[in-house]
Amino acid sequence: MTTDTLKPSPGAGSATAVRRVLLDNGALSALIVLVMAMSLLSGDFLTTQNLLNVGVQAAVTAILAFGVTFVIVSAGIDLSVGSVAALAATVLAWTATSQGLPVWLAVFLALGTGVACGLVSGALISYGKLPPFIATLAMLSVGRGLALVISQGSPIAFPDSVSALGNTLGGWLPVPVLVMVAMGLITAVILSRTYIGRSMYAIGGNEEAARLSGLRVKKQKLAIYALSGAFAAVAGILLASRLVSAQPQAALGYELDAIAAVVIGGASLSGGLGKASGTFIGALILAVLRNGLNLLSVSAFWQQVVIGAVIALAVLLDTLRRRSS
Repeated sequence: MTTDTLKPSPGAGSATAVRRVLLDNGALSALIVLVMAMSLLSGDFLTTQNLLNVGVQAAVTAILAFGVTFVIVSAGIDLSVGSVAALAATVLAWTATSQGLPVWLAVFLALGTGVACGLVSGALISYGKLPPFIATLAMLSVGRGLALVISQGSPIAFPDSVSALGNTLGGWLPVPVLVMVAMGLITAVILSRTYIGRSMYAIGGNEEAARLSGLRVKKQKLAIYALSGAFAAVAGILLASRLVSAQPQAALGYELDAIAAVVIGGASLSGGLGKASGTFIGALILAVLRNGLNLLSVSAFWQQVVIGAVIALAVLLDTLRRRSS
């Protein structure tokens, strides 16, 4: 046998390189293919107005997903973000409209509500030893219930000054898109440039090793879930500003979209892997899918089937990526 027969063929090397690129950048590749497909199927898709609509539709989900990214990177899960978003918006509207507090204070209380919910979830997980799934499922119910109690089950008018967040800048650039980009940049900085960001990856990679290395895992988890709650509050305020009212049943099911966006964006549910750009792309994929299917007049029932299939495919790709690494 000659040495030439032992060398891999150029074609095999190219195939391996392509496979690696697709696995490492699967979300971006999927988004590009999806945009191309939708533009071919619908002439209205690539119009400026529709693309801005896609950005607006992605904004709330993306901001929720940025917060959930912190949790999933640290090998946790947060099912409460949709309810916390609704509760924060309800607190803002109720304190500013019904109680007559200054708007700036109402906004502060709304953000504080999100942080408080995250701290409670984090405490139940870190000190109460509850599984993240159970602790945040409980907070999902508590948050939604408190929103209903405060609002008495009815929408509350949102302050005009805060409702401006749902408008456009310069008559064409939607403010929600700007807020989404700003929150994405904050997420990227936290994950890549801060101590707590590095702690998230360490805890998600191996929690016991992180603890033995001197990391205060319990306190870090409190901060991680508090961050998730704060991002949920921002998302809730943004959603209510678009609706011009705080509705206790708003953001129903959004927690699943947020988790889906993070997973589609390449984060691993086993922890230690994930980034802001991937989550942003994941949220865009969901928004493009929904927008494109609406333009094609596809039934909302079938839309759920398609999105479920996309989520399953994303998890499958994550499994393949981890096996090949």
